Amino acid sequence: SGLGELKANQTGAKTRGLNLHSTFAVAPNGLPLGVLKAQCIAPEPRSPDDKRRSSAIPIEEKKPFVWIEHYRDLVDVAATMPQTRLVNVCDREADFFELFDEQRQNPGVDLLIRAQYDRKLDTEPFKLFAAVRQTPVQSRVSICVPKQSARAKKSKQKAKAARPGRQAELALRCITLALPAPSHNRDKAPIEIQVIHALEENPPKGTEAVEWFLLTTLEIASAKDIEQCFRWYTLRWRIEDWQRVLKSGCKIDDLAHETAERLRRAIGINLVIAWRIMLMTLLGRETPELPAEILFSDVELRTLDAYAKKRVETTCAIGRGGTVGCEARRTSRS
Repeated sequence: SGLGELKANQTGAKTRGLNLHSTFAVAPNGLPLGVLKAQCIAPEPRSPDDKRRSSAIPIEEKKPFVWIEHYRDLVDVAATMPQTRLVNVCDREADFFELFDEQRQNPGVDLLIRAQYDRKLDTEPFKLFAAVRQTPVQSRVSICVPKQSARAKKSKQKAKAARPGRQAELALRCITLALPAPSHNRDKAPIEIQVIHALEENPPKGTEAVEWFLLTTLEIASAKDIEQCFRWYTLRWRIEDWQRVLKSGCKIDDLAHETAERLRRAIGINLVIAWRIMLMTLLGRETPELPAEILFSDVELRTLDAYAKKRVETTCAIGRGGTVGCEARRTSRS
């Protein structure tokens, strides 16, 4: 009970469940710092009696409003950390005017968002993507594009061929533009933002070029600033890795409880467990010589040591009629 109606999956089937929206904290070196906020939302279908146009519905009643809620929480955190710069890095779902307007009114945290919409502009070339493509190259960077396994076609998803990993050389451009308000927000003034364009100019034959458009409220004064913003956006994949640990490692999709509230509690515990697993994995790869005391208390270390040394002694006796009786005794040595 308490679940919501989810969108149709890749096979076209509709299911009931919860949507997880979370904000994951990452240091500039990629080290995961923890979970700042997470919500398990049960989506409710729009009432058939609601005849309002989408543009007439307040943002507070729309699904994207969750991005604004999380931004506001980030601003509250930033107020307690005056010596630390916080940047809210988001994927394309966060590309909507109201979020940029929220940042303008409450500018405690900067935004760095991958653009989804090629917006109209008031001046030539009248399109956002074309405007930044026409600017001169200001820097070049190299990134690692991971390999991709082949994927078969599904009803709602195109087939994908396998792709080997490679190093991609990208050209970076940047331009400052006025982001116009949409028609349903005509009373709002345009918002000045920086648009960063990253393009792989010479991709391997038969391979789609890497191309990103990033929108940011960060101040950009040099090519170094452009590169820094670009590097920060590449860290967004840390949250994807963390969610993979949640699903594959902690197996939150297999949780079974009678109510959505109990599911939320179980998922809440696993959010922290998945972060710790991810943190330990990354630290173990980069600096395997670090002592365990950095991550565990004395009590935790003694418990883990006892668990590692635990043995199960099983004695089996063949009984009459060929039956087998087994007695198991668990012992542990600390």
